[in-house]
Amino acid sequence: MTKLLLALAVAWFGWWLWQGPKRVHTSGKRPQGPASPPPDRADALGILGLGTGASDADIRAAHRRLLLAEHPDHGGSAELAQRVNAARDTLLKGDSPNP
Repeated sequence: MTKLLLALAVAWFGWWLWQGPKRVHTSGKRPQGPASPPPDRADALGILGLGTGASDADIRAAHRRLLLAEHPDHGGSAELAQRVNAARDTLLKGDSPNP
């Protein structure tokens, strides 16, 4: 009987180690750093690499190009992705980002 209890304890401990530590956020959201203010129009154009006469289609294309290259899921920087998204939002001023 003790061998069975010992085997169960070892199995449970191995399973517990295999699962790894669980990090539960009480808010249900990922922790984020302080929010930076949105860029003005000139800064947003500079971030996206556009000129002053850029159309909405140009803004969306530049946003997509930069985000595909710098997305955090593909090894890019989360901070840069946030800046690119904020630049797009500033230039489109609440328009839907999807064509």
